[in-house]
Amino acid sequence: MTRSGERLTNTVLYTLAAIGLLFFVVPVVSLLFEMPWSRVSEIITQRAIWDALRISLIVSLSAVALSLVYGFPIAWVMTRCSSRWTRLIRIVVLMPMVLPPIVGGVALLSALGANSPIGRLLDLVGVRLPFSMAGAILAVTFVSSPFMIITLESGMRSLDRRLEHAGEVLGASRAMVIRKIILPGLRPAIVGGAALTWARALGEFGATIAFAGNRPGHTQTLPLAIYQALQSDMDRALLISAQLILMTVCLMIFVRSKGINDE
Repeated sequence: MTRSGERLTNTVLYTLAAIGLLFFVVPVVSLLFEMPWSRVSEIITQRAIWDALRISLIVSLSAVALSLVYGFPIAWVMTRCSSRWTRLIRIVVLMPMVLPPIVGGVALLSALGANSPIGRLLDLVGVRLPFSMAGAILAVTFVSSPFMIITLESGMRSLDRRLEHAGEVLGASRAMVIRKIILPGLRPAIVGGAALTWARALGEFGATIAFAGNRPGHTQTLPLAIYQALQSDMDRALLISAQLILMTVCLMIFVRSKGINDE
């Protein structure tokens, strides 16, 4: 390729890259310019917003914890068991990532609703998941946990298996190998998976509204509060949206700083 051809190619690529970046930047900047700064103190003191923030934090952090509890064993099976079932497990794990979230909520409702066999069994012991805080946690976990599992799987595949074998040869139990060798080696993957899972859980809408409903003070998260505010108070919707953007930016800065430190 001639020098003039290279310059033309670079110009086209840089131009397309600039247009692509503007596609991401302009909406956020526009939102900030449209912020009702004169009403911030009035809106920010509304109890409904703080209730939505509290519920969002409880639901999203619970989803991260649950995703780690059962995500680690699933990732372990996916990396340590070489069988035809591993591919099927990966398909099952990835399914919530590609399904429309509201379909996941409807699926949970059909599986755990009051008219389902599992729902009737839970009702006998006084547990009702739909339209409850626990239901919101399950809905958000269903949608966000694949991010944890896939990140842990990638981290496990990058570990040096020789260290595990050396620990076992020296007499360490499987539990000790996991605690002393595998988990420390997985620290970057755990941090990254937790961050991705939390970010996805924090912004979840479809599965939550389908399975847990939109009950202010009970199951209404920040995205659901934005949806409700869009119908009556645009200023309030803008402010809650800015709140979510701020939380996301802080999360990205944290993850980036951890990544730099780990390197």
